[in-house]
Amino acid sequence: MSYTIPAQTRIGHVHLKVADIDRALAFYHDLLGFAITMRYGNSAVFLAAGDYHHHIGLNTWHSKNADPAPVRSAGLYHLAIVYPTRKDLAQIFKRLDDAGYPLTGASDHGVSEAIYLNDPDGNGVELYCDRPKDQWPSTTEGGLWMGTTPLNIESLLQELEH
Repeated sequence: MSYTIPAQTRIGHVHLKVADIDRALAFYHDLLGFAITMRYGNSAVFLAAGDYHHHIGLNTWHSKNADPAPVRSAGLYHLAIVYPTRKDLAQIFKRLDDAGYPLTGASDHGVSEAIYLNDPDGNGVELYCDRPKDQWPSTTEGGLWMGTTPLNIESLLQELEH
């Protein structure tokens, strides 16, 4: 029997195994700006954007002082954080650049613009904003087109001038 998931369904949060809570907090809280909503002793912390209970959970329950997972193994490819506007994406890009935080990529996917980096535990992180749906590109057959071209950083940073 076929099943279609309800259109209102969403991904609620991501919970990551990290080697060091303080190091992870320096990234997710101090650099990216997520608020701490709860601590679970010294082994877990929950963070959110706004007043949600948590968007990101971090724990060391099975990973304290562990090495990052091998790149060529099954597991999380990246977590994606959606920014509400292009200007918000420009602000976080500038914040990362000012901090000298290394990026692993920056792409225009047609439907969205994205910045890629790794957190301190080697987990891939995508920071992106969607284009308005009426601006999504389509194929000649009328289907959705998504690809990967270089992100126009200069154009993105012009958002900060408005």
